[in-house]
Amino acid sequence: MVHDRSSQPRLSHGSYAGHEDVIEDTALLLAPRLAYFAGVARQEHVTRAAQEMGVPQSTLSRAMVRLERDLGVALFARRGRTVSLTPAGRTFLAAVERALAEVEKAADAVRADADPRAGKVAFGFLHTMGSETVPALLRAFRADHPKVRFTLVQNYGEAMLGGLRSGDLDLCLTSPVPDAPDLVARRLDEQRLRLVVPDDHRLARRKRVRLAEAADDVFVTLEPGYGLRRITDDLCAQAGFTPKVAFEGEEAETLRGLVAAGLGVALLPPPAVARPGVVELTVTAPRAAREIGVAWLDGHPDTAPVAAFKKFLLAQRGKLLPGLPE
Repeated sequence: MVHDRSSQPRLSHGSYAGHEDVIEDTALLLAPRLAYFAGVARQEHVTRAAQEMGVPQSTLSRAMVRLERDLGVALFARRGRTVSLTPAGRTFLAAVERALAEVEKAADAVRADADPRAGKVAFGFLHTMGSETVPALLRAFRADHPKVRFTLVQNYGEAMLGGLRSGDLDLCLTSPVPDAPDLVARRLDEQRLRLVVPDDHRLARRKRVRLAEAADDVFVTLEPGYGLRRITDDLCAQAGFTPKVAFEGEEAETLRGLVAAGLGVALLPPPAVARPGVVELTVTAPRAAREIGVAWLDGHPDTAPVAAFKKFLLAQRGKLLPGLPE
């Protein structure tokens, strides 16, 4: 039978010397034969190597001939079925063994990450959910899955959606709930937002306010790109004004501290622990709330631990934020 290699990349033509017709697909061409080469080199005998690897001797012999032909270098000195490495073969074997060890290491790693009992989940969440909500979720999940490992990323919404698209994250908790054709998102809960004012503010004796009553105040907000900043801008627009922004930050609790220092007011979710120096007012109009949901990349296959954690999160619908004052 004539083996047709016209559609396969070629590294050389003819003898071992003078091969100049080298192309870029070297790894693609050689990779399937590297384990065979290492097996023959270990045994220094084609028949024993074929038995060890469970392949026909003829297959192994042809693979070694093609490997040498494609490299353009003699890797073995042959005496019947007994072979010994040439100097070029020893050099090549050292690199092949390193490469195969790395492949095996990578295979072990991905198998470990997908292990149903002890695999890994890459999980992203908002800064405002890091102090109470996410630790409580992980604690509850690990009660039934104690060996599952987490890679945790705390970031703002748009960055986490980028992490889903790049494959760096499996799942994320974010707000607003994204609406994008390449993502799947499920609403889990709603969190009321408060107008946070200094305790000596003119509105501080009130319990409820309309957001329009803060139109003349300066605001401290999260930076553009944060979901809470977009919600703040939208709510102020609904109330008929554009907020005058004195400071843009990255942490809700930093903003709460700046409010306590008298630098402005802010729309924020309830704190896990009450902070002195501020008063948190219910906003009656417009309705001030943010939806929180879980998102993942559409069509992305889940490993067993990711599927288990996704199922757990979806079961938290309506009870994601237990114990937090609304």
